[in-house]
Amino acid sequence: MRYAIQAEGLAKRYGETRALDGVDLAVPQGRLLGVLGPNGAGKTTAVRILATLLRPDEGRAAVGGFDVTKDAHRVRSLIGLTGQYAAVDEMLTGVENLMMIGRLLGMSRADSRRRAEELLARFDLSEAGGRATKTYSGGMRRRLDLAASLVGRPQVLFLDEPTTGLDPRSRTELWSVVRGLMADGVTVLLTTQYLEEADQLADDIVVFDHGKVIASGTSDELKATTGAQILEVRPLEAAHLDLVAQVVTDVIGETPDLDGGRVTVSVHDPAAVPAVVRRLDDLGVVATELALRKSSLDEVFLALTGHRAEEPAGEKEEVFA
Repeated sequence: MRYAIQAEGLAKRYGETRALDGVDLAVPQGRLLGVLGPNGAGKTTAVRILATLLRPDEGRAAVGGFDVTKDAHRVRSLIGLTGQYAAVDEMLTGVENLMMIGRLLGMSRADSRRRAEELLARFDLSEAGGRATKTYSGGMRRRLDLAASLVGRPQVLFLDEPTTGLDPRSRTELWSVVRGLMADGVTVLLTTQYLEEADQLADDIVVFDHGKVIASGTSDELKATTGAQILEVRPLEAAHLDLVAQVVTDVIGETPDLDGGRVTVSVHDPAAVPAVVRRLDDLGVVATELALRKSSLDEVFLALTGHRAEEPAGEKEEVFA
């Protein structure tokens, strides 16, 4: 199998802090790897090393078969990078932003304009192409930023939390664009704190925490690691919520979560569910919602790390030429 991205033992230190602590990655050509983890887990540090913007302290990495430190120039010719914030010139129009990048990549003026118009059409920005970027909505800027990373037709695309700060509609639109890139055979490494995003897009997922890969697999494989399903019960009468929680605790032996008028608990033995139903029926408690489902990626992450993926922290940055 040919890998578009490979990393072995990547480590990066900032004083006593190990931003990366022996990370291994392997992304086959044409697939999308989702990298999950909270801020400070090491996701952005890994992306910057793979994109030749940071030098690792230990380990090695290759993109498209080229070493990211020894052959950085070759790597840069193969990749595109979209960071957490749109990196477009607000005073330029959409067309001018894309043409500028094309010219910097050595395209003729005619070719850069042709490529700009092609990408604006692909990202549904043709009508806005002649307007200054400062007039764009957040979602439009993110689409333009992604278009900018594709001007040079990269074989490998790094998306570092590309939907941060976007509203749900804009996030869904960007997901559609990413799916289109995958259909074109582009290899994508996507970092995100949004577990639903990885669930929707990723072929494979790795989970980062404290600079290490703590789990990897497909979405379904990760969900199976908890060995549990999730029982959700919503009583018809809000006053019965505590009673439902007590029944669940007595039958299943675990303290449930109470949130949004609903009782939620992990279930390792599905046979316990009918017992909960019978007990509630005996007590005259009517449930408007009773469901047994797979664990979500968010619940998997919580089980693996003891905290949720959205916990804030900071990552330092260092750039080298």
